Amino acid sequence: MKTRLILVLLALVISVVGVAAVNAQEAAPSALVTADWVEQNLENPAVRVIEVSVDPGQFERGHIPGAVNFAWHTDFVDTVQRDIVSAERFQELVQAAGINPDTTVVLYGDFNNWFAAWGAWVFSIYGFEDVRLLDGGRVKWEADGRPLTSIAATYEPGTFTVTTVNEELRAFKDNVLSVVEGEAPGVLIDIRSPAEYNGEIFAPEGVQELAVRAGHIPGAVNIPWGQNVNEDGTFKSVEELRALYAGLGIDGTTPITTYCRIGERAALTWFVLHDLLGYDVSLYDGSWTEWGNSVGVPVVNLAGTVWGGR
Repeated sequence: MKTRLILVLLALVISVVGVAAVNAQEAAPSALVTADWVEQNLENPAVRVIEVSVDPGQFERGHIPGAVNFAWHTDFVDTVQRDIVSAERFQELVQAAGINPDTTVVLYGDFNNWFAAWGAWVFSIYGFEDVRLLDGGRVKWEADGRPLTSIAATYEPGTFTVTTVNEELRAFKDNVLSVVEGEAPGVLIDIRSPAEYNGEIFAPEGVQELAVRAGHIPGAVNIPWGQNVNEDGTFKSVEELRALYAGLGIDGTTPITTYCRIGERAALTWFVLHDLLGYDVSLYDGSWTEWGNSVGVPVVNLAGTVWGGR
């Protein structure tokens, strides 16, 4: 009798554990989803996949089946003034993509999800709660040999509406200047390359957005964005990321602001600090193209370069 009871209890435990394992497999991580999870949910009407790539033609060449294309330079920004997309326009875009308030939105793109992370930041600013990144982005999806299609999907209009704007996720020049001048607490993270940070170069080769001064914002710590990811483009573990920033004195106890040149690379670091580590962090999307072109703000130029434009 005792043996039978033990066997019954053991079977019950195995059953419970099995159900829990299935539920764990079905549930997506809080901020990241794996390529396996996305492939398993391609037909899930509660999931909407959005590509946000930099290079033209990527989406048209082939994309994740069912994905919608958002062009970062026209859909996520104001095309006239230097600003993010308006709440009204953002609402139009997400509704056209068939997104509802309870939809799980998964963003991915090329270049290690730079602009996909930018998109996640914009979604978060406009109060969309369930937005995630595909770990490894487009590069890993293709490297794994997963399915691609050139057929663009269309959906019935969604019902998501913008009811709140989280302004704490965004920093402006005056906010950054108050940190530099010691009027407000904060840590500044420059995620550009050491050559940009030191002032050896004004911008990466081939880019159009330039500043007339080189260098970095006084007090900023240089942690290049690439330190957040593995060789295959996936993010490092939470433990590795926490140790990386803690080793440079950043543990989340002080508000953080990230910046780069125009905001796209800094969005990746913002995602890491905000969504993976849970720190209080804002993104200064004006970044170096605004700061380096502004009159009357201080810079640190370790290389001593001087603009030679004509």
